[in-house]
Amino acid sequence: MVLTRAQRSRRLRTVRPQVYAQAMNRIDRLYALVEELRAAGPRGRTAARLAEHFEVSVRTIERDLSALGQAGVPLATKQGRTGGYTLDRSMSLPPLNFTPREAAAIAVALSRNEHVLFTRDARSAMQKIVAAMPERALEEARGAAEKVRLLVQPVPDPDAEIAETIWSAVRDNHVLRVRYVDVGGLETEREIEPQHVVVGPNGSYLTAFCHLRHDDRVFRMDRITEAERTPSPPRPQRVAPETVVDGHETKLPEKSLNFDISSSNSDIGLSRVVETLGATRRLGG
Repeated sequence: MVLTRAQRSRRLRTVRPQVYAQAMNRIDRLYALVEELRAAGPRGRTAARLAEHFEVSVRTIERDLSALGQAGVPLATKQGRTGGYTLDRSMSLPPLNFTPREAAAIAVALSRNEHVLFTRDARSAMQKIVAAMPERALEEARGAAEKVRLLVQPVPDPDAEIAETIWSAVRDNHVLRVRYVDVGGLETEREIEPQHVVVGPNGSYLTAFCHLRHDDRVFRMDRITEAERTPSPPRPQRVAPETVVDGHETKLPEKSLNFDISSSNSDIGLSRVVETLGATRRLGG
């Protein structure tokens, strides 16, 4: 049968919405499939049970599961009579909803612990919280945050790139090769076994075992002019962080907390922790 142009047009208008609806139904099913597997927990679900639940064929469910796997959803299969598909709970968290008071508390907590190593991650985390909050709750959180004042003082920050190299060596357990300038201006090159980053109001310090001095040392991070991570792992921990930090009250200028992070270069009121660092180990040297 030959169709006229008008008949073909009418037929397309009736078919396309059906195809669109089928596509939307599958998208909804994929989302629901993830939630069903999350709810099932470690027990998982068989393809047959999932097919029955969603009123589709087993083959359709298997195609959906394959699509989810290709999209990066962490799926695993269990063998045996009670086997099936599971969702790796350690790699997937359900959406979190914060109350205005919780969001304000998180902003203050992040603000009290600013460090060049964590500023970007702290802002990213705060942006995710703000993006997920309803406007009314966000306004309430901003109102609460505006009533908070933080005590701060200017301190020398280490170079961001050097600080990241140091932190990666501490985090991943690698020996560092550094150039260090002591208080007298003498520059030395040495290998050190980093243990802890210690953040205080007078600056940031690195506790480490120094190969040059064959002893424990505390290095001011802003005096490290070069840092290179080596493949070598450090020996077991030698310098305990509690031997470095000694906190007490200090009167410092105040800074208000800004909760508005709508712009890319916004400030969420990150300020430094109010504590005093007293090194009981030798500093650099």
